[in-house]
Amino acid sequence: MNTATATPDVAPSLSPRALLKKLQADFPVFRDSQPLAIGIDKQLLARLPDIERKTLRVALGIHTNSLRYLKVMEKATVRFDLDGNSADEVTDAHRAHALEAIRERLKKEADKRRAEKEAAAAEHAAAEAERQRTEKMGQLLAKFGRNS
Repeated sequence: MNTATATPDVAPSLSPRALLKKLQADFPVFRDSQPLAIGIDKQLLARLPDIERKTLRVALGIHTNSLRYLKVMEKATVRFDLDGNSADEVTDAHRAHALEAIRERLKKEADKRRAEKEAAAAEHAAAEAERQRTEKMGQLLAKFGRNS
């Protein structure tokens, strides 16, 4: 006799990324990165009571900090609930926050690329200096090494 119980739609042990993938599959508002209604976490917990709050909060953080979501938020005027219905207005402060987050992220990425480029240039310069040193040592050895 099989005593296993049926697994719920959302296993409590889902990782935040796996939960986010499920939310994107189940709710167009997540899939389309539409601005989420304030309190969407409460709506989700009501519909999916088996999910862990902490996992949900992390998944929502990943989603709302994604560049795609921030770009949508920057221009949005309305937030949406899980069913895609208009919920709240997106405030100027929230649009400004999204714009600032985008700017910071792009600056950070540009700084990282610049640092990588500088590191590669320094590595190339060091390799070139080592090549020249080895070449010079070879020349000196050729010139003075045979008379020993």
